[in-house]
Amino acid sequence: MSRPKKITPAPAANLRPQTHLDTLEALQKQQDSQELLRFITCGNVDDGKSTLIGRLLWESQQLLDDQFSSLQKESKKFGTQGDEIDFALLVDGLAAEREQGITIDIAYRFFGTSQRRFIVADTPGHQQYTRNMVTAASTADVAILLIDAQKGIQTQTRRHAFLASLMGIRHIVLAINKMDLVQFSQEIYTQLNEAFAAFAASFKFASVTAIPLSALKGDNLSQRSPHTPWYAGPTLLGYLETVKPEPPAGKSWVFPVQWVNRPDSSFRGFSGTVAQGAVCVGDKIRVAASGQTSHIAEIVTMDGALAQASQGDAVTLRLATEIDVSRGDILSLAASPLEMTDQMEATLIWTDQDAGLMGRNYNIKLATQSAAASITNIKYEIDVNTLTHHAAKQLKLNCISVCNIALSKPMVFDNYEQSKTLGSFILTDRFTHATVAIGMVRHNLRRAQNVHRQALSIQRPAREKLNGHKGKVIWFTGLSGSGKSTIANALEVALHAEGKRTYLLDGDNVRQGLNKDLGFTDADRVENIRRIAEVAKLMLDAGLIVLTAFISPFRREREMARELIGPDNFVEVYIDASLEVCERRDPKGLYKKARAGKLPNMSGIGSPYEAPGTPQVTINTDTMPVELCVETLLRECFD
Repeated sequence: MSRPKKITPAPAANLRPQTHLDTLEALQKQQDSQELLRFITCGNVDDGKSTLIGRLLWESQQLLDDQFSSLQKESKKFGTQGDEIDFALLVDGLAAEREQGITIDIAYRFFGTSQRRFIVADTPGHQQYTRNMVTAASTADVAILLIDAQKGIQTQTRRHAFLASLMGIRHIVLAINKMDLVQFSQEIYTQLNEAFAAFAASFKFASVTAIPLSALKGDNLSQRSPHTPWYAGPTLLGYLETVKPEPPAGKSWVFPVQWVNRPDSSFRGFSGTVAQGAVCVGDKIRVAASGQTSHIAEIVTMDGALAQASQGDAVTLRLATEIDVSRGDILSLAASPLEMTDQMEATLIWTDQDAGLMGRNYNIKLATQSAAASITNIKYEIDVNTLTHHAAKQLKLNCISVCNIALSKPMVFDNYEQSKTLGSFILTDRFTHATVAIGMVRHNLRRAQNVHRQALSIQRPAREKLNGHKGKVIWFTGLSGSGKSTIANALEVALHAEGKRTYLLDGDNVRQGLNKDLGFTDADRVENIRRIAEVAKLMLDAGLIVLTAFISPFRREREMARELIGPDNFVEVYIDASLEVCERRDPKGLYKKARAGKLPNMSGIGSPYEAPGTPQVTINTDTMPVELCVETLLRECFD
């Protein structure tokens, strides 16, 4: 295969070294002065994303001779184009990608022309890798959305277009690919262009440019194709060289502190990367969380001190006065204070196989800030095909939903359209630490400012003094039929006989009143335990000994209850009885109904029960009589 016509690319890192050092330095300065454009390729699987990038690298003369030779050999081994070169192999570097012929992970490539430098991210087309596409889109200026001219607009095409809009990409190239397979039909091009324009009419795209392409053959990539005389628009490379990226919306200075830099006792600085705006030596700054202020005495970098630091600069700030600043704090100019909230409305893209449930606690990371967070309301789920809103009780893999989120402490935030740094976050599982959702802040909830804690004159210590004993929560967990209610009731009788003030919260009793509206789905079980934990906390504040007898099947919710109530006041008691023994007892006839298919969500049968890993007390009711169980609990929980 012959080489394409040379385009005179800008020097890049993978070009051959020049002969003279002076020439190298001059070329490097020229390259550094060029504008950088970040773009992604996205769309449905097999629409030709990797092939397009590989062909762009080829067309812009970015391949060395040994790379080209290697590509020829690998095309014979892994390629899908017969004797022709498979350009997708330049991007699909994982063995699994080459074996399956798909893109799995994000592949970043750098190339340049005489007009501009580029960083391109090839994103996976499979729905299960949607999170990878979102990650790449978060830093992109332009999205090339590919459509197979034969297959037309697919569900994943719509999903990626919607996600690009959500992530703030304002320029879209509608790359109608594989035009050679439809004889470069102008009618098909027009139909697809009009169909996409109708679908994306409500999106906030500044421009949508439709280009008919053949990524494999090179039509309309860097030079106009003779096969599309009816097309008068730009080539793909010509478009990328001339498109004007949207300027960042946020103008106020934002500096998330990543590290407190203290090399010795004479220097204390705060390191991080300027997220937006600019700051100068002498400017008065504010710590968002505490409101403390100071002036910038010095801006330090590895290359020396600066008079000013702008967006993207990695710097260390030394302040004129000693104030309390630590990792996770957000700095701003004192004249432009940042907002804080502990409740927000956000768009969530769910990325985990396990469903997202209201009331379940997750960890949130926003800029350098961290806290616990829970979804308090799923307002609606968005259908990516029609953009209509649907009611939802849980969040499923790859769904896009608008939710209310409550935080365990106030955090600095901004609307995502104004600040990608302060408007974007991730949710992670508190046990596995896996990323379960990617979020974009829509706005603060008014209730965050309208609800304030009322100071009370009588506190828990005074109530405990009146009661004559300390308050405590004894949390019984175990399968239905294990004996939780029986033992909790017997323990309360024993405590009452000792003159202790107690209250027993039993699962069946609570579901006849407070939790009458809840069923037995996973989402309802999570909400059931959240409410009980809140009630138990209130009763603990009254100085009572609270006993709770609930299956509470999920470790996450039991851990949530422990954190809410406080580890020093919380005793987890595992009533350990085998499933066989519980079924044999079956005091309520529930197992019989479950085996008959009448109770699909029965814990231990149709729904999982997660036994405690390290409970404070374990009671085995297979062998221990009730009296011995009570004696053990009195000794272990109250001595």
